[in-house]
Amino acid sequence: MLRSLFSGVTGMKSNQTKMDVIGNNIANVNTTAFKSGRVNFKDMLSQTIQSANAPSEGRGGANPKQVGLGVAVAGIDTNMTQGGLQPTGRASDLAIEGNGFFVVSDGNETRFTRDGSFTLDKDGNLITSEGYHVMGAVNDNIGSGTFDADSGENLTPDPGTFDNTTTSSDLKNIIIPLEATVGGNTVKITSFGVESDGTIRAVYGDKTVKVGQIILAAFQNTAGLTKMGGNTYMASLNSGDPVYGTAASSGYGNIQQEMLEMSNVDLANEFTDMIITSRAFQANSRTITTSDEMLQELLNLKR
Repeated sequence: MLRSLFSGVTGMKSNQTKMDVIGNNIANVNTTAFKSGRVNFKDMLSQTIQSANAPSEGRGGANPKQVGLGVAVAGIDTNMTQGGLQPTGRASDLAIEGNGFFVVSDGNETRFTRDGSFTLDKDGNLITSEGYHVMGAVNDNIGSGTFDADSGENLTPDPGTFDNTTTSSDLKNIIIPLEATVGGNTVKITSFGVESDGTIRAVYGDKTVKVGQIILAAFQNTAGLTKMGGNTYMASLNSGDPVYGTAASSGYGNIQQEMLEMSNVDLANEFTDMIITSRAFQANSRTITTSDEMLQELLNLKR
């Protein structure tokens, strides 16, 4: 009976953890590019009352007699499947159709995200809602302030040289200058577009200039990434190191402008799991109360 009491407790604790994950999934049903979680259970150690016996002359073998000691959480997986794409009509909103991640940095640490709800700050930096810089290659003619739009479109670093030896320190902050010098005149930006391979072209008056290219990261095991909050991830010991490359190439996916990736939470599935988890929690609590009633009967034997 004491075993059943503690088995019931482990069942309640494990199902409470599952309910916590379900609740978080439902809370983030409208979070941009959110990836839902899933809880897996495993049985705990079993107490062996009698070991197995091999068949002998005139007598068959016997199976082991074991009593399980409860349940535990085996793992909490992240479902990294693609979410649906939603059009926004906003030029700085980007979505990845594929397996890649945007690379963002605050100058101290590098993170990765699928959330492409970017904006431009007063200096033309392409940033996340929390101020992280979007990383990639930039026109080597762009410095601070106004740049000469007539001086070429070479990118630094050259995206064509990216491979598994590329590190985050090789990337630069993406800048879309708000002004440029065209024919000796200062012209404000009219619009900008992002191509499927991440190339950013800005329009200044009658001149279109390649100002940069967004670089993506890919991982061997995306489910192994560590969630850091703010829709960002960091590499872990089981995710593998990031491999940087350009969009529209194998393993990275395409970039879609004026779109955002939606959450991949399936509400119908979450509500079904909620009912099942609630009933499992209730059943385990009944195990505890029933075991308590049996202990009470033992105490009544003395009377």
